[in-house]
Amino acid sequence: MSLRVLVVDDQDVVRAGFAAVIDAETDMTVVGEAGDGATAVRLAGELAPDVVVMDSRMRDPDGIAATRLITGRANAPRVLVLTSFDLDVHVFDALRAGASGFLLKDVSTAELLHGIRVVAAGEGVLAPSATRRLIGHYASGAGTGPRPRNGPREPAGRERHLLTLIASGLDDAEIARHLGLTVGTVRSRIDALLGGLGLRDRVQATILAYDLGLARPNPPALPV
Repeated sequence: MSLRVLVVDDQDVVRAGFAAVIDAETDMTVVGEAGDGATAVRLAGELAPDVVVMDSRMRDPDGIAATRLITGRANAPRVLVLTSFDLDVHVFDALRAGASGFLLKDVSTAELLHGIRVVAAGEGVLAPSATRRLIGHYASGAGTGPRPRNGPREPAGRERHLLTLIASGLDDAEIARHLGLTVGTVRSRIDALLGGLGLRDRVQATILAYDLGLARPNPPALPV
């Protein structure tokens, strides 16, 4: 079954280019296009896409606000935010709005298509520069502090440990070896963790781990 993709960008030529590239893939279908935030929110509800490729800087509302509105619904699609501006505020705002990924518009075609597939599969994807900024943000202490009152509940002991492992960058197989479990059991636990805490994917789980002080940049290597 083809991934259903909604492409959102306020520049006609850019939007058409992204749509053409995506639609050329045998496992993807562009189900709609939008040139502003309001249309994106409406079409995301009407067309039920699997992934929304979202320009961060638009109007009525901007891409971040539109992302928040889209991901706040039940059975919401994944949102992959694209931007020309590699700024801290865009990275953090996009992820906290519920985006599952953040890439710069100058990514290669292969990187864009890979990003769409990754977020559609329930994972998160970040441009390398965005990852460096995110880690640097928390390294400076700027990312710590009280969480929003409507944020996820406080995780329990085993959940906190699993959050730490996710934030350390380990994949399912590495977490399985560390815990002495099968990969299937680890995946089930991660799914339960995300669902129980109301998190969309590993990107949001990593942010929560940093918010709670469970993770820090350059942690010591974990025994496997």
